[in-house]
Order: sequence, then structure tokens, then C-alpha cells
Amino acid sequence: MKLPIIRQFYQNNSSEDLEKTLDVLESFTEFRGVSDEELNIVGEMITNICGALEVHKSVAKGQPEKDALNGFAQKVMGSIDRA
Repeated sequence: MKLPIIRQFYQNNSSEDLEKTLDVLESFTEFRGVSDEELNIVGEMITNICGALEVHKSVAKGQPEKDALNGFAQKVMGSIDRA
């Protein structure tokens, strides 16, 4: 997860575009010929896109962009700390 990338995805793409991209990337991971390195890269992209989608949802509920980004980061870090 990289907050600057999530911010960039959020600012430059609609929720609909991010959802479509997410569908394509998830489909890509199902191919048998995908290497572990490719899966790692795509997995990171999926994580960042999901973060941008969460930010879109939070902003749509009235939260400022900065708070939405920080809130998402805190939620992820909190789940890592619990693991």
C-alpha cells in the first residue's frame, strides 16, 4: 500500500473506472501462466485501487480527502498490527 499512489488513483479516476480496472486485474491473476513476480505487482496495484475506492466512498459521505486517505491508512495499519 502506497498512500501517494492511492491519492493519485483517487484524484485522477472515477469509482467506475477503478472498478473496471479492478475487474481486469483480478481476472489477470487467474491465468495459469502468471509468474509470482507478476502476481506481487498486480496484488500491490489491486491494494492501491481498493484504497482509492475506499477514499471515494469516504469523500462521498462528506469526509475531506486528507482525512479519508489518513483513515484508510490507519485502518490498514491497524489490521496489520492485529495480525
